[in-house]
Amino acid sequence: MPNPYLPLHEYIPDGEPRVFGERVYIYGSHDRAGSDVFCDFKLKVWSAPVHNLNNWVCHGDAFHTAPDRDHLSDTNWTDGKKNYLFAPDVVEKDGKYYLYAYIMDARGCVAVSDKPEGPFKLISQYKYNIPEGRDEKYCNNGWFIDPGVLVDDDGRVYIYCGFEKSFMAELNANNMVEVIDGTYADDIIPVLPPHRFFEACSPRKIGDVYYMIYSPVPGSRLVYATSKSPRGPFEYRGIIIDNDENYPGGNNHGGVCKIGEQWYIFYHRMTNGTIMSRRACAERIEILADGSIPQVEMTSLGFEESLNPYKITPAEIACYLTGGALITEKNVFERYITNIKSGAVIGYKYFDFGEDFSSRTMEFLVDIKGTGCKAEINIILDDAQNGVNIGSVEIGMNDGQYSAAVTSVTGRHAVFFVIKDRFGGWFKEMFDGRNLFELISFVFVK
Repeated sequence: MPNPYLPLHEYIPDGEPRVFGERVYIYGSHDRAGSDVFCDFKLKVWSAPVHNLNNWVCHGDAFHTAPDRDHLSDTNWTDGKKNYLFAPDVVEKDGKYYLYAYIMDARGCVAVSDKPEGPFKLISQYKYNIPEGRDEKYCNNGWFIDPGVLVDDDGRVYIYCGFEKSFMAELNANNMVEVIDGTYADDIIPVLPPHRFFEACSPRKIGDVYYMIYSPVPGSRLVYATSKSPRGPFEYRGIIIDNDENYPGGNNHGGVCKIGEQWYIFYHRMTNGTIMSRRACAERIEILADGSIPQVEMTSLGFEESLNPYKITPAEIACYLTGGALITEKNVFERYITNIKSGAVIGYKYFDFGEDFSSRTMEFLVDIKGTGCKAEINIILDDAQNGVNIGSVEIGMNDGQYSAAVTSVTGRHAVFFVIKDRFGGWFKEMFDGRNLFELISFVFVK
């Protein structure tokens, strides 16, 4: 599946990937299209076979902090008005699956299930004793923001949390909810710029090295730090991905996961011109022999090696949006790129156009919603500013399909649409900055 890899109407940010058995599960928050707040009062679980990442299935709701038409609330101390569920994690211990929940403006909790997909049944709020000399801010006052949990090879269990200030503690492996006295530690992740900790702890043990993936300041990035001990301190190593490069920015949250022989970074991207309504994405990464993770770019690929230009591509899988262009959802069936002004660039990485063929040209077709304006889409390969222009298509004022002959190409390329208006004189002054059209989908035809 390309990015976003879940059904395009589904919004699962803060994705924490876990492989249990022969399936990979994604545990994240649940956003809503067009929302003006982060997250929801419920968590949903999706999974796919490790050998078929094109077949994601939804297991339904897994946990709630407010009642809905089908469920009671799983927590009796939340009011269903502001206690949204944020950024969970799930780990397996002795055949049970433990959900670690962060609840906005309320004490967080731990729940358990016999199945990795849940539903999860409440055990209790996090349990801890405040040491002498510490105030109630200890352990974020019980919030345990963005919990990331590690079950080590020796069976010991560690939890990592924080917002603008990181902390960790060891949990009692016999009950999975109780912080062991004397194990709490502050500032285990670097606090100094340019990689100062912001939020989104995601721990992993890879070989004999402990990795912490987290969101620094600025929060659009996912970076990593490493340690030889689960207790840290963790040493900053570098950026894995930045979703604010040539794309509408916002926060980021995710983790790494090995599926088969391939490592991935899971993260999210924004829609609707806001920092909410986030959708789940993934990119292939490498972990080198020295333990380093080279930074990867944001693409439209997801779990695909390449995209097929000869299949209809939904415009909304763009990984490059500048000039104010943004993805929006009108309803479950309709999403498109809007706010497309003169000078905007819309990009996709990467299409494989295949081997050489006899024709010197091919056809490019695009489906748009008109806004009463006239525009031009220039189709540029490889680099939005300095790439090869293979042709252009003129867009009219009406809804419909527009097409043009463009130069045939072979091989693997990024494709960028560079937008220009087709106005002149007084008309240009009147329509300058206007939304020229809305982009639904496109295809190349040999």
